[in-house]
Amino acid sequence: MPLPSQSEQTERSQPPAARRDLADAPFLVAARGGRPAHLPVWFMRQAGRSLPEYRALRADVSMLRACFDPELLTEITLQPVRRHGVDAAILFSDIVVPLRAAGVGIDIVAGTGPVVARPVRSAADVAALPALEPDQVNPVADGVRLLVDALDVTPLIGFAGAPFTLASYLIEGGPSRHHEHTKALMHAEPALWHRLADRLADIALTFLRTQLDAGVDAVQLFDSWAGALSERDYREFVLPHSAKVLGGLADAGVPRIHFGVGTGELLGAMRDAGADVVGVDWRVPLDEAVRRLGGPPPVVQGNLDPALLLAPWPVVEAQARRIAAEGRAAGGHIFNLGHGVLPETDPAVLTRLVELVHTL
Repeated sequence: MPLPSQSEQTERSQPPAARRDLADAPFLVAARGGRPAHLPVWFMRQAGRSLPEYRALRADVSMLRACFDPELLTEITLQPVRRHGVDAAILFSDIVVPLRAAGVGIDIVAGTGPVVARPVRSAADVAALPALEPDQVNPVADGVRLLVDALDVTPLIGFAGAPFTLASYLIEGGPSRHHEHTKALMHAEPALWHRLADRLADIALTFLRTQLDAGVDAVQLFDSWAGALSERDYREFVLPHSAKVLGGLADAGVPRIHFGVGTGELLGAMRDAGADVVGVDWRVPLDEAVRRLGGPPPVVQGNLDPALLLAPWPVVEAQARRIAAEGRAAGGHIFNLGHGVLPETDPAVLTRLVELVHTL
C-alpha cells in the first residue's frame, strides 16, 4: 500500500496547535521534578504490541502505512490509554518514519525490522542523504492534532530515534548484533561519521519540532543501540549529535526524555546530552542509576523488566513495589518498563499494574 503523496500531505496540514495547559498532570509534574498526586506510569511500546484491538486494526495494514495515516495512528495511540488508564500516551510511530518520509529507501520487514535498500557507507552516500522537510511528515502532525483533541487531560509524548541508532540502521543495512560496520566507520573515518550523524540530528530535530508544533507535551529521544558503545566512544561520537537534538528543543519548554537499552555505563553522559528525564533499563536499579547520574537530584524513568510481566502476579507486584521504593532516591520518578512491552504480555496484567502503581 503506497504512502501518502507529498501533495496529499500538504493538503491535510494545519496551522500549529496551541499546547494544552496540563500543569497538574502527574506525568508532567514528575518529569519536572515535582511531587505528583500519584506515581505516574506509562509503558514503552504500549501503543500496540500486546493489544488484540491493535492486532485487529493492523491485520491488513503495514507498519509504515499505519504510521502515515492520521486517523489510524490516532486510534492506536488511544487504545492503551482507554484500556489501561496510563498517565501518558506515546505517539504511535517508528524511528524510521522521518527517514522514509525524507525519501530514504527503508522499509520495516515483519520479523526482521527496518531494512535499508542501500546501506550508507561512503562520502557519496552521506552526501546523497536527503534532508527532511516538515511538510513531509504532515500526516504525523495531523495525527498529533487529532490526539490532542481526543486525549483531554492525558499528556502526549512525541518521539524520534537518536542519530546513533538511525546511523546504525543506515550503515548496517538493518538490525545488527555487533554494529561492526558502524563502529569501523566511526573510528576509521570520524569526519565522515560526524557528517552523517549531524545530518541525522537535523532530521530528528525537524521531526520532533513538527510534533511539538502540533501539540505534543513531552518528547522522548530513543537511542536503542547506544548501549553497544563505551562511554568514551559515546562522548566522542554520539553525545554532540544527541545534544544538538535535545538542545534544539530547549526553547519548547517541555520535558525531554532520553532512553537507550544497555546504557547503564552511559547514564551520566546521556544526562549531559541535555535530558531532563533519563530512562533506565532493567539492568541497573534506580537508586544506583541516581548515584551514577550525579549532580542535582535527577528525574528517572523505569524500570521493570518487561519479561517479568509474564510471571505470576505476586512476582510482578513485588518487583513493582521494589522499583517504586528505589525511585524515591530520585528527584522525580516516572514508572515504566526497562524496555518495551513484549507481544506475549497479557493486557490485563498491564491494567492491574497501572492500578497498583497509582497506589504506591
